[in-house]
Amino acid sequence: MDIHDIHDIHNISTTCTRTEFVGTAVLDTIGLVISGVDDSLLQQMNVGTKYHCLGLFSSRTGAAGQITAIDDAVKATNTEVLSIELPRDTKGWGGHGNYIVLGGNDVSDVRHAISMALELTNKNAGEVYISESGHLEFAFSASAGPAIHKAFGTPLGEAFGFMAGSPAAIGLVMADNAVKSAAVSITKYMTPDIGTSHSNEVIIAISGDASAVKAAVLEGRQTGLELLIGMGTYPEIPGIPYL
Repeated sequence: MDIHDIHDIHNISTTCTRTEFVGTAVLDTIGLVISGVDDSLLQQMNVGTKYHCLGLFSSRTGAAGQITAIDDAVKATNTEVLSIELPRDTKGWGGHGNYIVLGGNDVSDVRHAISMALELTNKNAGEVYISESGHLEFAFSASAGPAIHKAFGTPLGEAFGFMAGSPAAIGLVMADNAVKSAAVSITKYMTPDIGTSHSNEVIIAISGDASAVKAAVLEGRQTGLELLIGMGTYPEIPGIPYL
């Protein structure tokens, strides 16, 4: 195919066979692997130069679900989280997307981590709620690993809970009700001007005893759904709620 001839674009198959391609998941998520990244590019990436084999995980919608998926994948493989960024995206809605870089010495380990994270993202997407009015996202892990720690400051090994609400006012009421409902600690507080890419949401990450953290997240979810639906539309859920 002549790449300069746009009329031939449909000669490219939607079934990608490039060696870098690992797969896709819901929420416009893609997983890729570079087996030996270019040295000059690696120098510019600001992720260190320890690893030349990189796993790339990126989506347009969702952050905590994918980060939790990556967290589980890294704990199960010989890989390391090098960077986590939250782009201003969600296809123009209130929340983020994500861009995560992993490193490893063995391409098979990195590919396995990315593949596992894609599978887990499909599960975790059951706690993303998107309507014409706003956006909610929730996540829970009984034991925070390196990805969750890096992104949200949750102490390693402690239970992790996450809730994000858009418009931002919903997120704050969710957070308030959640932390009042159980004995948890706030490890991260994010608003349009604090810690986000100026997205229209309030986010908190919490830690503590697993049962208390899960109870707080469930309280936040109930609050958020009642408020979001009160704006006049029911949200779509790109998965099966699991909390």
